[in-house]
Amino acid sequence: MKIIHISAECYPIAKVGGLADVVGALPKYQNTLGHPSSVIMPFYDNKYTQEHTFEKVYEAEFNLGPNYYVFSVLKTKDSDLDIEAYFIDIPELLYKNYVYSVDDTKRFIAFQIAALDWIKVHKQQPDIIHCHDHHTGLISFMLQECFDYQVLNTIPVITTIHNAQYQGWFGYDKLHLIPDFNEEKIGLLDWNGCINPLAAAIKCAWRVTTVSPSYMEELKQNANGLESLLSHESTKCQGILNGIDTQVWNPETDDFIIENFTKDTISTGRKANKNWLCKEYNLDPNKPLFGFIGRLVSEKGVEIFPDVFKNVLETEAVSILLLGSGEKETENTLKSLKPVYNGKYNAYIGYDERLSHIIYAGTDFLLMPSKVEPCGLNQMYALRYGAIPIVRRIGGLKDTVIDIDQDGFGICHDDVSVYEVEYAIKRAVALYNDSKRFKKLQKQIMTIDHSWDVSAKAYINLYQSIN
Repeated sequence: MKIIHISAECYPIAKVGGLADVVGALPKYQNTLGHPSSVIMPFYDNKYTQEHTFEKVYEAEFNLGPNYYVFSVLKTKDSDLDIEAYFIDIPELLYKNYVYSVDDTKRFIAFQIAALDWIKVHKQQPDIIHCHDHHTGLISFMLQECFDYQVLNTIPVITTIHNAQYQGWFGYDKLHLIPDFNEEKIGLLDWNGCINPLAAAIKCAWRVTTVSPSYMEELKQNANGLESLLSHESTKCQGILNGIDTQVWNPETDDFIIENFTKDTISTGRKANKNWLCKEYNLDPNKPLFGFIGRLVSEKGVEIFPDVFKNVLETEAVSILLLGSGEKETENTLKSLKPVYNGKYNAYIGYDERLSHIIYAGTDFLLMPSKVEPCGLNQMYALRYGAIPIVRRIGGLKDTVIDIDQDGFGICHDDVSVYEVEYAIKRAVALYNDSKRFKKLQKQIMTIDHSWDVSAKAYINLYQSIN
């Protein structure tokens, strides 16, 4: 089968969150299974595009409402990717130094139209179009209902929901941006009185997947307004757990970390990375080190961090290091703790890919008290590098981490509360102080297989069931 993935993000080209990691890895693993897989994404003005050269493989124009735009399809000349990637270049709309902004309706409708216009004239049609999140949510509707794309409507479309909290809503005043269709079908676009691209994708896609089995079930109870729709469409819905790219995330070969290691050299390797972190961020390497990597937004549970950190740092002999960015008020509050707990706590506000790798390789525990976590990749990265995850039992965290008191390898809690997270940290300190058990557990978790091999096969099986 020939598979095309369409996405707003793809690692290492453009990354905001876990969506990029999935789209950068899944096609690669599908290729190794003998199914040619490629990616179509926007052409942004970022570090990747600035450092590579591109060739134009197609050019045309399209109308977006009353306006006409010229677009190009580009491909890297000096590709260092493991996948075939194509870029939709619409300079006025997509060539920006950001992926997302406050109002992206026009940008991503244009991206989807241009992608389909190119697919329509491509010599070899795909057997599967795999769309990711609401930024590509209108594709299944346009293939099914827009007059321009009737020639493509026999191609199965899969939509994967990476995070249902974001749905791409826009008003009927922008309906004219969508290519002409039979307006008797407008109900396929509408949800609660507005145009909802994610709802349209759920209605029109041949199959809908989420990034973990538990998240699929949770969405039927809590999907930011889409609960009844997902329940109604449940027969075509399936949860498939994400994997991780074990070639990128490999402590034995990772160029980002201070010292490489395997499970047999874990003690010296992790010590070198921990020592570097503690020296760089003024922390005590002899204390258990707790890390956090992620967006500083409410769905990650971070609003409880200031109270949790104050309580823990005043009562326990621990160090805490945080890497993330997000809501300014949360950023400022977490920064304000640095001088108060100098030598015990530090925070890097922003994002640094290298630092994230070193944190996985050097921290003893990784905090993930998420309110919403469709799959979560951070806990899988942590396991791969021998850092023990502390997670709330939700979504993919529930599917991938088993508590140490249930013959497992992580520390789990049920609620996002100061008390529960503080108690989880105290349990972690007790585990750390049981040196023999702690070191044995670190070696054990490095052997857990969360590679894309299993997940890629599950997607191929899904494609074959409808093709």
